[in-house]
Amino acid sequence: MSYTFIPDEMYRMPTHFGPATGPRRGPDGRKFDCKDNPKSISLSASFLSNASQLENLLPPGFSLYGDPIVTISETNMTEIEWLAGRGYSVLGVTIPAKFSGQKDSAVGPFLMVLWENLADPIITGREELGFSKIYCEIPDIRIIRDTAAAQASWFGFTFMDMQVTNLRPLTESKSPENVDGMLHYKYMPRTGEWGKADAQYAVITPSEGSNAVIQQHLVGDANVKWNEARWEDLPTFYQAVNAFADLEIKEFIGGSLTRSTGSKDLSDQKILY
Repeated sequence: MSYTFIPDEMYRMPTHFGPATGPRRGPDGRKFDCKDNPKSISLSASFLSNASQLENLLPPGFSLYGDPIVTISETNMTEIEWLAGRGYSVLGVTIPAKFSGQKDSAVGPFLMVLWENLADPIITGREELGFSKIYCEIPDIRIIRDTAAAQASWFGFTFMDMQVTNLRPLTESKSPENVDGMLHYKYMPRTGEWGKADAQYAVITPSEGSNAVIQQHLVGDANVKWNEARWEDLPTFYQAVNAFADLEIKEFIGGSLTRSTGSKDLSDQKILY
């Protein structure tokens, strides 16, 4: 006799061994409060780009909102409870956007891609949350005196270099941006019908609810370089890197280095209609 699915439990392939464990469900079914973990260090850089180029990268229902600013952020995380104390790193690219649906509208950074260097958060984040996650190699952020740098590569091909120099404490605090959350576009293909989708819709990570506490926030002068790739260099995502390499850089706006503790399990992720 085949097994049956337990109502209201979280499953993920392979489903044959019962409800899945991961960032939103512990081995005993409990949730992780994310108050004293992860320990995070983040490096980011932003530049003013070309509005029409950014509009061409937005999926249906989305439009550019505000100045055409591209932000690249790398975060190294450690002591993650759902990974039993292990860690991993992420590299994301966002642009300011607005979603206008039949029922919902929302404003916030649109996450075009999130590279990660561990399979487990990639799988859970794509299937459960709708994050546009893919894999790459992400070494730890390098810091020496007032300079921090980061790189990303795949099988030895370095496709991104980021550096923030002249790091110093933030002296003028900016008013918090009025955003609803981080925006995403979930797409899952239908098996055997490759031009059709099993799932295709906008989702949002609400701004509120995080337990993150910032211990240090420095600002500096930023520089980012995307290295144009051939198919032979990055067979599965050279188009993404080349799209970023082709973006006009009108001026670098600045960068930052942040240390923080805490987060949230993202179980508040929701579909936008």
